[in-house]
Amino acid sequence: MARRKKRQESSAGGEGWMVTFSDLMTLLLTFFVLLLSMSSMDQVVIKETLSSFRSDIAFLTAKGAGRVPTRFELLAKMLERPLEALDKPQRIKDLLFPDEVLPQWMSRQRLEENLLVLERPEGVALVLTDGLLFAPGSSELDEGGRVLLGQIAAFLASTPLPVNVAGYGSDEAGADPAAVARGRALRVLEFFLGFGFEPDRFSVSAYTAEAAALPGVDPARWRRVEILFKTMGRTYL
Repeated sequence: MARRKKRQESSAGGEGWMVTFSDLMTLLLTFFVLLLSMSSMDQVVIKETLSSFRSDIAFLTAKGAGRVPTRFELLAKMLERPLEALDKPQRIKDLLFPDEVLPQWMSRQRLEENLLVLERPEGVALVLTDGLLFAPGSSELDEGGRVLLGQIAAFLASTPLPVNVAGYGSDEAGADPAAVARGRALRVLEFFLGFGFEPDRFSVSAYTAEAAALPGVDPARWRRVEILFKTMGRTYL
């Protein structure tokens, strides 16, 4: 009888411990859900973070899985005929930067005012003024710049286009225009190479003073980075 009673007590104690552990897990889960519901996370920050992840996802989809987003396929076909593509600069902008990939705080108007598509002897140049990529006088990419360049990297992963990255500087208080132009071009190049592209595919340039002038464009926007898609005389798959 004594042995049977001890076994029953031991069994009851074991089951009681399991019930207590289950209750503890339930309480912890409830506590976690409560904290999450009461948190005051900034929704703008969350959306911007998701936007940056979209860039990485687009890149991995294009390069890793072999599936090219439709908008990049359309853009590549446009660039096969660069002279015709230059007649549709807005279409190029819309394919590269649809509204859903823009940071929450970056308006479409701001993008349009600081983004140009220009003809160059070797192809089509995408022109991003420093207001889209860098703080004044800085050569460090800001968060919005990384999001935009991430979309360009995703496109480059879907096409064999060679690319030239050119920095253009002009007079800027407290900064050496030549150093800023060179530093910005190199930062953009480093950003692209971080995706695993072959270095031989890229070249880099830097210009200042008169070379930076853009007729008909506010001089405040002459400080820029040009990403040249070398399309002239190329054959595409």
